[in-house]
Amino acid sequence: MHLEQFALIVDDYDAGIEFFVEVLGFELVEDSPSLTNDGRPKRWVVVRPPGATTALLLAQADGERQARAVGDQFAGRVGLFLRVDDFQASYQRMRDKGVQFVTEPRHEPYGQVAVFIDIAGNRWDLLGPKPES
Repeated sequence: MHLEQFALIVDDYDAGIEFFVEVLGFELVEDSPSLTNDGRPKRWVVVRPPGATTALLLAQADGERQARAVGDQFAGRVGLFLRVDDFQASYQRMRDKGVQFVTEPRHEPYGQVAVFIDIAGNRWDLLGPKPES
């Protein structure tokens, strides 16, 4: 059993794809036409880190309630955690591509960490490798 994917509400599909694929280096797994539950057109957009099995479904906000949730899906807390093999290279590449970091890198018992903001305004931890025991 595993989590296959979860939805992340965004303002715009294409801006979301650009951020996750071009900036973070995720793979675009799927971008297909689909329909809402009431028959209106939408897209089924799935991205994931290379080699990962769990993916993000980028869901464009539909209506006022969903629009209010963009960037606040975790009530201002860090809600997503991206672990990388080379923290310093990933941190620098992301900064070079304009990713906004809201903390400086620091060392914690679970690895090096810095908090960044995604295209929608959600907070993520960029995590380096777990320390060896």
